[in-house]
Amino acid sequence: MSDDRSKNAELAALQAALAAEHATVYGYGVVGGRIAEARRAEARAAWNAHRAGRDALAREVRDLGGEPVAADAAYALPFPVPDSAAALRLAAQLEERLAGVYADLVRAATGARRGTAAGALRDAAVRAVRWSGQSVAFPGLAERAAEGTGAAGTTTSTTPPASVSATP
Repeated sequence: MSDDRSKNAELAALQAALAAEHATVYGYGVVGGRIAEARRAEARAAWNAHRAGRDALAREVRDLGGEPVAADAAYALPFPVPDSAAALRLAAQLEERLAGVYADLVRAATGARRGTAAGALRDAAVRAVRWSGQSVAFPGLAERAAEGTGAAGTTTSTTPPASVSATP
């Protein structure tokens, strides 16, 4: 029974990470359209990394017997993105929020999947610092505390807990 519960928790955390990656891929589409030319290659690299992460998470969900959550057709942005400065803020927020989701996955995952999730958390934290120029002591945790959520508040809804979500 405990194995089923831990498998269900892991699957739910994988689905949440997949939903967040869907939203992040969408968000980077906006970032790429507004970012200054000097940072466009960096935005493209992040977009490609998130597309690869999304695809890997979909495979993991299937491996656990789940049906991967589908991407929404569009996501509401947390604020208007009319220029490069706003695009930088959006990219940083995408990564910060994604780090929180990966922190939840690290908690729920076991074995190699936990290591992969920790690597994704690290990558999101590093990208957040590159975009914002600021860091936090515990990436993925401080962001969750500021939102009033955390591992206990994690949900399995299809609305991703990323900065680009179905609701602002």
